[in-house]
Amino acid sequence: MKHRVVSHADWVEARRRFLAEEKEFTKRRDRLSESRRELPWELVTKEYTFEGANGRVTLGEVFEGRSQLAVYHAMFNPETADPLKTSWTSDAACFVCSWWIDNFNSQVVHLKHRDITMAAISLAPYQKLAAYSRRMGWSFPWYSSIGSDFNFDLGVSFTPEDIAAGEAQYNYRNGPISVSEAPGVSVFYRDQDGKIYHTYSTYARGLDMLNVGYHYMDLVPKGRDEAGGSIRWLHRRDEYPDA
Repeated sequence: MKHRVVSHADWVEARRRFLAEEKEFTKRRDRLSESRRELPWELVTKEYTFEGANGRVTLGEVFEGRSQLAVYHAMFNPETADPLKTSWTSDAACFVCSWWIDNFNSQVVHLKHRDITMAAISLAPYQKLAAYSRRMGWSFPWYSSIGSDFNFDLGVSFTPEDIAAGEAQYNYRNGPISVSEAPGVSVFYRDQDGKIYHTYSTYARGLDMLNVGYHYMDLVPKGRDEAGGSIRWLHRRDEYPDA
Protein backbone atom coordinates (compact mmCIF):
# COMPACT_ATOMS: atom_id res chain seq x y z
CA MET A 1 0.00 0.00 0.00
CA LYS A 2 1.80 3.11 -1.25
CA HIS A 3 1.20 6.49 0.33
CA ARG A 4 2.90 9.86 0.61
CA VAL A 5 5.44 9.93 3.47
CA VAL A 6 6.61 13.23 4.98
CA SER A 7 8.60 14.57 7.92
CA HIS A 8 7.04 14.81 11.37
CA ALA A 9 6.75 18.61 11.06
CA ASP A 10 4.94 18.30 7.72
CA TRP A 11 2.73 15.52 9.14
CA VAL A 12 1.66 17.73 12.07
CA GLU A 13 0.98 20.67 9.75
CA ALA A 14 -1.19 18.53 7.47
CA ARG A 15 -3.02 17.13 10.49
CA ARG A 16 -3.69 20.62 11.82
CA ARG A 17 -5.18 21.70 8.50
CA PHE A 18 -7.43 18.65 8.46
CA LEU A 19 -8.46 19.32 12.07
CA ALA A 20 -10.19 22.47 10.88
CA GLU A 21 -12.32 20.35 8.52
CA GLU A 22 -13.11 17.90 11.32
CA LYS A 23 -14.21 20.70 13.61
CA GLU A 24 -16.51 22.11 10.93
CA PHE A 25 -17.98 18.65 10.36
CA THR A 26 -18.60 18.28 14.11
CA LYS A 27 -20.39 21.63 14.21
CA ARG A 28 -22.46 20.71 11.15
CA ARG A 29 -23.34 17.37 12.75
CA ASP A 30 -24.48 19.18 15.91
CA ARG A 31 -26.70 21.44 13.80
CA LEU A 32 -28.09 18.42 11.95
CA SER A 33 -28.88 16.66 15.24
CA GLU A 34 -30.67 19.77 16.48
CA SER A 35 -32.70 19.94 13.27
CA ARG A 36 -33.57 16.26 13.65
CA ARG A 37 -34.94 16.88 17.14
CA GLU A 38 -37.00 19.77 15.79
CA LEU A 39 -38.77 17.63 13.18
CA PRO A 40 -42.57 17.36 13.64
CA TRP A 41 -44.02 14.27 15.34
CA GLU A 42 -46.96 12.11 14.35
CA LEU A 43 -49.41 10.64 16.83
CA VAL A 44 -49.49 6.83 16.88
CA THR A 45 -53.17 5.93 16.72
CA LYS A 46 -52.97 2.22 15.90
CA GLU A 47 -52.85 -0.32 18.73
CA TYR A 48 -49.71 -2.40 18.23
CA THR A 49 -49.00 -5.49 20.32
CA PHE A 50 -45.94 -7.72 20.41
CA GLU A 51 -44.78 -11.01 21.90
CA GLY A 52 -41.89 -10.79 24.36
CA ALA A 53 -40.27 -12.57 27.27
CA ASN A 54 -43.31 -11.84 29.44
CA GLY A 55 -46.01 -12.57 26.87
CA ARG A 56 -48.06 -10.04 24.90
CA VAL A 57 -47.24 -6.38 25.42
CA THR A 58 -48.44 -3.13 23.90
CA LEU A 59 -46.18 -0.57 22.29
CA GLY A 60 -46.63 1.57 25.38
CA GLU A 61 -45.36 -1.26 27.57
CA VAL A 62 -42.25 -1.64 25.41
CA PHE A 63 -41.17 1.75 26.79
CA GLU A 64 -40.69 0.05 30.22
CA GLY A 65 -41.79 3.22 32.03
CA ARG A 66 -39.44 5.56 30.17
CA SER A 67 -40.49 8.37 27.85
CA GLN A 68 -38.19 7.60 24.90
CA LEU A 69 -37.97 4.43 22.84
CA ALA A 70 -35.54 3.49 20.08
CA VAL A 71 -36.46 0.42 18.04
CA TYR A 72 -34.07 -1.48 15.84
CA HIS A 73 -35.99 -3.23 13.06
CA ALA A 74 -33.96 -6.45 12.85
CA MET A 75 -34.37 -8.48 9.67
CA PHE A 76 -35.54 -11.92 10.77
CA ASN A 77 -38.36 -13.43 8.76
CA PRO A 78 -37.91 -17.21 8.63
CA GLU A 79 -41.01 -17.61 6.47
CA THR A 80 -39.42 -15.91 3.46
CA ALA A 81 -36.29 -17.16 1.73
CA ASP A 82 -33.45 -14.70 1.21
CA PRO A 83 -32.51 -14.77 -2.49
CA LEU A 84 -28.90 -13.94 -1.65
CA LYS A 85 -28.71 -16.84 0.82
CA THR A 86 -26.63 -14.64 3.12
CA SER A 87 -28.90 -12.51 5.27
CA TRP A 88 -30.99 -14.87 7.37
CA THR A 89 -31.77 -18.51 7.85
CA SER A 90 -34.77 -20.08 9.54
CA ASP A 91 -32.97 -19.81 12.89
CA ALA A 92 -30.88 -16.65 12.60
CA ALA A 93 -31.39 -12.96 12.00
CA CYS A 94 -29.71 -11.13 9.14
CA PHE A 95 -25.94 -11.27 9.54
CA VAL A 96 -25.68 -7.51 8.87
CA CYS A 97 -28.37 -6.67 11.43
CA SER A 98 -26.55 -8.95 13.85
CA TRP A 99 -23.50 -6.70 13.59
CA TRP A 100 -25.55 -3.61 14.29
CA ILE A 101 -27.13 -5.37 17.28
CA ASP A 102 -23.64 -6.21 18.57
CA ASN A 103 -23.03 -2.46 18.54
CA PHE A 104 -25.98 -1.52 20.75
CA ASN A 105 -26.44 -4.54 23.04
CA SER A 106 -23.90 -3.31 25.61
CA GLN A 107 -25.24 0.26 25.41
CA VAL A 108 -28.73 -0.59 26.65
CA VAL A 109 -27.84 -0.18 30.34
CA HIS A 110 -26.36 3.27 29.68
CA LEU A 111 -29.33 4.39 27.59
CA LYS A 112 -31.71 3.42 30.38
CA HIS A 113 -30.05 6.04 32.55
CA ARG A 114 -30.85 8.66 29.93
CA ASP A 115 -34.58 7.86 29.85
CA ILE A 116 -34.20 5.74 26.70
CA THR A 117 -35.41 2.18 26.19
CA MET A 118 -33.64 0.31 23.40
CA ALA A 119 -35.38 -2.70 21.87
CA ALA A 120 -35.52 -4.70 18.66
CA ILE A 121 -38.67 -5.84 16.88
CA SER A 122 -38.79 -8.55 14.19
CA LEU A 123 -41.29 -10.68 12.31
CA ALA A 124 -39.91 -14.01 13.56
CA PRO A 125 -41.73 -15.87 16.35
CA TYR A 126 -40.51 -14.91 19.80
CA GLN A 127 -39.12 -18.41 20.45
CA LYS A 128 -36.73 -17.98 17.52
CA LEU A 129 -35.72 -14.50 18.69
CA ALA A 130 -35.01 -15.78 22.20
CA ALA A 131 -33.00 -18.76 20.94
CA TYR A 132 -30.86 -16.63 18.63
CA SER A 133 -30.38 -14.02 21.36
CA ARG A 134 -29.09 -16.75 23.70
CA ARG A 135 -26.75 -18.00 20.99
CA MET A 136 -25.30 -14.51 20.52
CA GLY A 137 -25.18 -13.67 24.23
CA TRP A 138 -27.45 -10.64 23.91
CA SER A 139 -29.55 -9.23 26.74
CA PHE A 140 -31.61 -6.40 25.18
CA PRO A 141 -35.43 -6.76 24.92
CA TRP A 142 -36.48 -8.29 21.59
CA TYR A 143 -40.10 -8.57 20.50
CA SER A 144 -41.97 -10.44 17.79
CA SER A 145 -44.42 -8.43 15.71
CA ILE A 146 -46.32 -11.45 14.39
CA GLY A 147 -49.94 -10.45 13.83
CA SER A 148 -49.07 -6.74 13.88
CA ASP A 149 -48.75 -4.19 11.08
CA PHE A 150 -45.92 -2.47 12.95
CA ASN A 151 -42.98 -3.41 10.69
CA PHE A 152 -45.06 -2.80 7.56
CA ASP A 153 -46.31 0.56 8.79
CA LEU A 154 -42.77 1.63 9.66
CA GLY A 155 -41.57 0.81 6.17
CA VAL A 156 -39.22 -2.10 6.83
CA SER A 157 -41.35 -5.12 5.85
CA PHE A 158 -42.95 -5.79 2.49
CA THR A 159 -45.73 -8.05 1.31
CA PRO A 160 -45.39 -10.67 -1.44
CA GLU A 161 -47.56 -8.36 -3.53
CA ASP A 162 -45.08 -5.49 -3.04
CA ILE A 163 -42.23 -7.71 -4.16
CA ALA A 164 -44.13 -9.11 -7.16
CA ALA A 165 -45.15 -5.64 -8.27
CA GLY A 166 -41.60 -4.39 -7.96
CA GLU A 167 -42.85 -1.32 -6.15
CA ALA A 168 -42.50 -0.48 -2.46
CA GLN A 169 -41.54 2.50 -0.33
CA TYR A 170 -38.25 2.22 1.51
CA ASN A 171 -36.15 5.10 2.81
CA TYR A 172 -38.84 7.56 1.66
CA ARG A 173 -38.54 6.52 -1.99
CA ASN A 174 -40.64 4.22 -4.16
CA GLY A 175 -38.92 1.51 -6.15
CA PRO A 176 -38.44 -2.21 -6.67
CA ILE A 177 -37.81 -4.41 -3.64
CA SER A 178 -36.52 -7.98 -3.83
CA VAL A 179 -36.58 -9.00 -0.17
CA SER A 180 -39.34 -9.12 2.43
CA GLU A 181 -37.47 -6.99 4.97
CA ALA A 182 -34.95 -4.16 5.16
CA PRO A 183 -33.17 -2.57 8.15
CA GLY A 184 -34.18 0.56 9.99
CA VAL A 185 -34.40 2.37 13.31
CA SER A 186 -37.50 4.15 14.60
CA VAL A 187 -37.84 6.49 17.56
CA PHE A 188 -40.92 7.17 19.71
CA TYR A 189 -41.89 9.45 22.58
CA ARG A 190 -44.51 8.73 25.25
CA ASP A 191 -45.96 11.69 27.14
CA GLN A 192 -47.37 11.78 30.68
CA ASP A 193 -50.87 11.07 29.37
CA GLY A 194 -49.67 7.88 27.68
CA LYS A 195 -49.92 9.24 24.15
CA ILE A 196 -47.23 7.87 21.85
CA TYR A 197 -45.61 9.83 19.04
CA HIS A 198 -43.44 8.63 16.18
CA THR A 199 -40.60 11.15 16.09
CA TYR A 200 -38.04 9.75 13.64
CA SER A 201 -37.10 6.80 11.43
CA THR A 202 -33.94 6.20 9.42
CA TYR A 203 -32.93 3.52 6.97
CA ALA A 204 -30.10 2.31 4.72
CA ARG A 205 -26.98 4.51 5.05
CA GLY A 206 -28.77 6.47 7.76
CA LEU A 207 -27.84 3.58 10.05
CA ASP A 208 -24.10 4.09 9.52
CA MET A 209 -23.83 6.49 12.43
CA LEU A 210 -25.05 3.73 14.76
CA ASN A 211 -22.20 1.32 13.95
CA VAL A 212 -19.04 2.04 15.92
CA GLY A 213 -17.14 -0.60 13.93
CA TYR A 214 -17.55 1.42 10.74
CA HIS A 215 -16.40 4.56 12.53
CA TYR A 216 -13.14 2.86 13.51
CA MET A 217 -12.73 1.55 9.95
CA ASP A 218 -13.09 5.11 8.69
CA LEU A 219 -10.03 6.05 10.79
CA VAL A 220 -7.61 3.44 9.42
CA PRO A 221 -5.65 3.61 6.12
CA LYS A 222 -7.72 1.01 4.23
CA GLY A 223 -11.04 2.50 5.33
CA ARG A 224 -14.01 0.20 4.99
CA ASP A 225 -12.29 -1.61 2.13
CA GLU A 226 -15.61 -2.69 0.65
CA ALA A 227 -15.16 -2.69 -3.11
CA GLY A 228 -18.40 -1.72 -4.77
CA GLY A 229 -20.13 -1.54 -1.40
CA SER A 230 -19.85 -5.31 -0.88
CA ILE A 231 -20.13 -6.57 2.70
CA ARG A 232 -19.43 -10.20 1.86
CA TRP A 233 -16.49 -10.05 4.30
CA LEU A 234 -18.94 -9.79 7.20
CA HIS A 235 -20.12 -12.80 9.21
CA ARG A 236 -22.07 -13.29 12.41
CA ARG A 237 -19.44 -13.06 15.10
CA ASP A 238 -19.57 -16.78 15.88
CA GLU A 239 -19.30 -17.73 12.18
CA TYR A 240 -15.90 -16.31 11.23
CA PRO A 241 -13.44 -19.03 10.18
CA ASP A 242 -11.31 -18.37 13.30
CA ALA A 243 -14.29 -17.95 15.66
